[in-house]
Amino acid sequence: MIDQCQLKKHADLFTRMGDAVGVDLQEEAIKGNLQFDEIAESVLRCTRCGQVEACQQWLSEARATPAAQSPDYCRNGDLLAFLKLDEAET
Repeated sequence: MIDQCQLKKHADLFTRMGDAVGVDLQEEAIKGNLQFDEIAESVLRCTRCGQVEACQQWLSEARATPAAQSPDYCRNGDLLAFLKLDEAET
């Protein structure tokens, strides 16, 4: 079972990954492009990733230089790419 601390950690990673690729997840939720259940599933998907340390390192490096896309191993990469494309079109 996933504990609350782990959920918070992965919620933070998901938010930071969105920021790193130029997707404001909060704004997407406000606009209705991202539903609560999608956010919850994205955080759970992140908890199942085996690349947490690599992700944290990647995010640290991306802080200095925004990335065009998330790393290949990101389990939420497709969702973030879709949201980024949607933001670009509006």
